[in-house]
Amino acid sequence: MQLGPADYLIWIASFSLEAYVVVCLALHKDTFRYFSLNLYMLAAALVTLGHYVTFHTYGYSSMQYRYFYYYSESLLIVLIYFTVMELYQHVFREMNVSGYIRSAAAILLIATAFFSYAVVRQNKNHLTSHFVVELGQNLYFVGVVLTYLLWGAVLKLRETRTRLIQLILALGVYFSATAGTYALRNLFPGLQESFLRWVPPLIGTWLPLAWAYTFSKVPEDARLTTARLVVRTR
Repeated sequence: MQLGPADYLIWIASFSLEAYVVVCLALHKDTFRYFSLNLYMLAAALVTLGHYVTFHTYGYSSMQYRYFYYYSESLLIVLIYFTVMELYQHVFREMNVSGYIRSAAAILLIATAFFSYAVVRQNKNHLTSHFVVELGQNLYFVGVVLTYLLWGAVLKLRETRTRLIQLILALGVYFSATAGTYALRNLFPGLQESFLRWVPPLIGTWLPLAWAYTFSKVPEDARLTTARLVVRTR
């Protein structure tokens, strides 16, 4: 497989945006306020760089690249899952339910991982790769549900923090698009080598782009009026 100019452009854009979010959080002294999000963006930047280096060192079809891809993807999946839980904690911060959220998150993650393992355990020749793929798509579908539930809580509690709202909306778009891509792959495997080849990298660029804009342009103390929030949902 040969890389074209578009591949390099997406790689560069993804790494730059992911690194920018980490730097932006550090400059605004928000690293620990959004610790899981920051950790996810840092890991995503290192993984993007690692993909590039491994690809050029060993090649796309090498075992080294495949193992790096599978293990790095499993790490990112777990980190973004905990990012969702962190946003839950921000929304419900005043209700003192952080401990319950952490416990529920751990139980749900273990249950999803166990279900994914049960699905692929019959194929022992490719257990690692199939488990990561199965876990990934299951967690992304769980992420869609959790993000929409979180958005419902935002409306119910009349949350007005603009930055938090935009972080959740960006994550909702990301999860929905990724889950939709998995669904299309299962329904139309032939699209994998054409249209769907470009979708995951573009989706991966969307999230750091949206978060980079949010942390750059939206102050932590910015607020939306309830009326404007309701209009956005229509």
